[in-house]
Amino acid sequence: MKHVVPYLLSFLVVMTMLPGCSSRLNTANTRWWRAFNTRYNVYYNGSVAYIDASLERENGNKDNFTELIPLYTVGNKENRELGKANFDRAIEKCEKAIKLYSIRRRPVWDKNRRKTAEDIEWLNRKEYNPFMWKVWMLMGRSQFHEGNFEEAVSTFSYMSRLYATQPAIYHRAQAWLAKSYIEAGWQYEAENIIRNIRRDSIYWSAQKEWDYTYADYYIHTGDYQQAIPYLQKVIGHEMRRKQKAREWFLLGQLFAETGRNAEAYKANKHVTKLNPHYALAFNARVAMTEVMAGGKQKQMIAKLKRMASSDNNKEYLDQVYYAIGNIYLSQRDTLRAIGAYEQGNERATRNGIEKGVLLLKLGDLYWQRNRFGDAKRCYDVAIGLLDKDRKDYRRLSERQQVLEALVPYTDAVELQDSLQRLARMSEKERNAAIDRVIVALKKKEKKEQNDRLSLAKGSDTPVQSGGASLPNAGLQPGKNGQQSTWYFYNPMVVARGKETFLRLWGRRDNIDNWQRINKTVLLTATDKAQEQPDSLSKAEELTDNDLRRPDSASVYRREYYLKQIPLTAEQLKESNKQLADGLFHSGIIFKDRLDNLALSEQALLRLVRDFPDYAQRDEAYYHLYLLYARKNEPEQAETYIHRLKKEYPDSKWTALLTDPYYRENARWGEHIEDSLYTASYDAFKNERYQEVLGNAQVSAKRFPNGANRDKFLFIGGLSKLNDGDAKACLQDLNTLVATYPESRLSEMAGMIVNGIKAGRRLQRGRFDMATIWSRRSEVLNDSDSIQAVKLSPERNVGFVYMLVYHPDSVNENRLLFELAKYNFTSYLVRNFDIRIEDAEGMHRMSIKGFLNYDEALQYARSLHQQHGLVGLMKAARPFIVSEQNLPLLGHRFSYDDYDHFYQKHFAPLKISTLQLLTEPVKSTYQEPKPSSSEETDREMDKMSSQDSEYYPVKSMILPPNMTDIAPQNGSSKPQDKPAQTKGKPEKPQKPAKPKQPTPPAKPVKPLDLDDEYYDLEGF
Repeated sequence: MKHVVPYLLSFLVVMTMLPGCSSRLNTANTRWWRAFNTRYNVYYNGSVAYIDASLERENGNKDNFTELIPLYTVGNKENRELGKANFDRAIEKCEKAIKLYSIRRRPVWDKNRRKTAEDIEWLNRKEYNPFMWKVWMLMGRSQFHEGNFEEAVSTFSYMSRLYATQPAIYHRAQAWLAKSYIEAGWQYEAENIIRNIRRDSIYWSAQKEWDYTYADYYIHTGDYQQAIPYLQKVIGHEMRRKQKAREWFLLGQLFAETGRNAEAYKANKHVTKLNPHYALAFNARVAMTEVMAGGKQKQMIAKLKRMASSDNNKEYLDQVYYAIGNIYLSQRDTLRAIGAYEQGNERATRNGIEKGVLLLKLGDLYWQRNRFGDAKRCYDVAIGLLDKDRKDYRRLSERQQVLEALVPYTDAVELQDSLQRLARMSEKERNAAIDRVIVALKKKEKKEQNDRLSLAKGSDTPVQSGGASLPNAGLQPGKNGQQSTWYFYNPMVVARGKETFLRLWGRRDNIDNWQRINKTVLLTATDKAQEQPDSLSKAEELTDNDLRRPDSASVYRREYYLKQIPLTAEQLKESNKQLADGLFHSGIIFKDRLDNLALSEQALLRLVRDFPDYAQRDEAYYHLYLLYARKNEPEQAETYIHRLKKEYPDSKWTALLTDPYYRENARWGEHIEDSLYTASYDAFKNERYQEVLGNAQVSAKRFPNGANRDKFLFIGGLSKLNDGDAKACLQDLNTLVATYPESRLSEMAGMIVNGIKAGRRLQRGRFDMATIWSRRSEVLNDSDSIQAVKLSPERNVGFVYMLVYHPDSVNENRLLFELAKYNFTSYLVRNFDIRIEDAEGMHRMSIKGFLNYDEALQYARSLHQQHGLVGLMKAARPFIVSEQNLPLLGHRFSYDDYDHFYQKHFAPLKISTLQLLTEPVKSTYQEPKPSSSEETDREMDKMSSQDSEYYPVKSMILPPNMTDIAPQNGSSKPQDKPAQTKGKPEKPQKPAKPKQPTPPAKPVKPLDLDDEYYDLEGF
């Protein structure tokens, strides 16, 4: 009984206070009651969901230890889906708490009482629920850790304004706002907040958050010296052991980056003492070997080899040998480094980022040593394993694309040199060399066979990367019997696929639609039927020729190799042709794409020296002229002009180099050609066709390879058509289709040619690209259809601001970035959706999210005052169109039709002068009509508490039976009016006495900001 009495007393106290807890009032009782409900109902559920999500993220997070790991696990993009459902639930609960328990009404104040500074601050607050700040903080942190940084920025920005008069809360919100900007990549905005916060002293309770913020900021900006002291403070604040181990590892990485190896060694050693998960402990031990004191390289290598021999580390062999290779490389022992990297590639059991980093480093070494075939082998696998966000990914991609074009020629040169060297040997030496190749091949095949057998028996022995013939290699079983990564990450499957592709289709350029490039407009059904057997017959021919199949048993016989050695005059001639082609094309690629003039000079000089009968010798002279001109050796360059004049007087390269305008074209040709085309197009629109034809002749003579050559062919052909020369027009259009298949005009020219082949006649007519604005894809022929489909003049519906433009006339990516940045920084409480779609050859960039015409027009007016954006949009045509009318635009009605409609129905309208876009979207939910007196009171309370400000939270549909409100009995009914006794007449009321002054509202002591029970800082 003694234990029950305190609970009964508490219950009586609560029941006594309930009558004064109406939401229409802002009293100490209502504030306490709403804080109580917020804390122990909705916020509790949200905090539990947040903790569950954080634990799921913490346990499932996988860091990339080959780079700096992020301070927050949300920095690992591939792990952001972890815990998303619980984060969403936490956000939902916070929105519900804000909707139900916020107190915005100011308390009643005695006007005769003088206000102190504390009273003024209290009365100027915008939120009076003392627990609501934790709800806002939980919602923003959930959005942040979910990876939804834009929503987090909106939340913390609004929270900063809401609690601007309360430094303890304001400084915390600002710290999280800065972190949201940092993780979103908006460094300028983060710097602005940091710069402003430094002007004032940080409130002591928010110092912890700012230590995290400074550490995160300096890590992202690369200022590791500044980041280290703040990261050390963060480690001191951290309460979670797993997170503390990550932060110690990150500290070791920062020490290593700044050259403080001794401290890096101690930091990584501290990681192992915290008993983290095995991957982190292993990488910490590897990192320790990389930063050990100088002179201990042998000791480090021995330790790493012991780690490689342990069964516990068999999944991390690529990292072990990568570390060994790095040590050799630090000693400038490149050969041993390459050997270690190759061993790591061979013994790797997983296809992950770690293997990609190893192959990238190995490929770079081969690249530096001009072993381009080996470099391509490494890059081809690495590019599929590494993240596109890596700083060196662009360099890797560019090199891989160059090697795709270069390696076939360098390999051909190397192969033909080797075969001709074998042909010059004696028969005995030649056979001995072939036998060595066969023995090596048998050893390799035997090893691959053993690997397949061990895999079939369920052994953990890895499948080697060289086994291209291994069936179903794309689905290697990993740990726990699960399937491994995507099959394109398996180099064996990729190599086998490339062999099959080359055997069936031959060598093709790496372009889109390679099977039907430009054939959609010119290739007829007969042509397609005739083309297909060629590829099949080629495959059949290769299949029947057993000696050409490298997987055949013939590879173990000398005859297979002797067939490839140029022992006869015809074979030697064919070998020389392949060798000359390889030298010619590799020399050009070395010069133009690699800027390696030394290798280019070596290849081209060998070509002109050893192969005087080469068909493209004149072009080789031209490239040698350009090469020596770039090397600033004009005398040597002039010798090749003289040789061209003497040996190839009629060559186009001779004409090009002897052109008196050559130097002028080389410097200003692009600008001259652009100006020439602009003048020609204006003349074409004004029907000055002779001027167009004259300019087209100048283009063909002076700029045969110009960027606008396809456009000259098109308007030149149409000009000839207008002059009555249909045959010449058709010839120009065919030339355009054949020479410039990637041009946008090529498709249009091909349609015209196909129409002529179908029996249609060319008619004279003026063509103007400006007519795109008056086109529509559906023509309404009868009056009934016209009456049935009309544009709507409704203004209070959803609207879209849209830019319509030709894709070649606008820097689309830049415009998209600047628009997104403008929306994000200018409209914090609104989320506008930007979409780009293709519409009949034009592009439409639409911004959606406007509730009515007034909002869209206000946005357009503000947007067109941004000078930077106006410059990017000058070639685009803007439209403001309702979502109802948008599907009709360009189909039933042209852009010009809509423009006339807009000028008639929308342009004269007067719009609201209020700043509509500064307010969040209001809730459209209509609550059911209340049926009881309690529900009526709650409805009136909500209506009376509304004002001109709204919270930037999503509206929620809350049926009465689904709320998290604590059960309330009849005693909680507001008692604002005295109850009347049923059936008794009313007594006459006495005159009301003057009201006594209401005592001043005193601020209730806020809840402890550092309450450990609700402190989620550890998560």
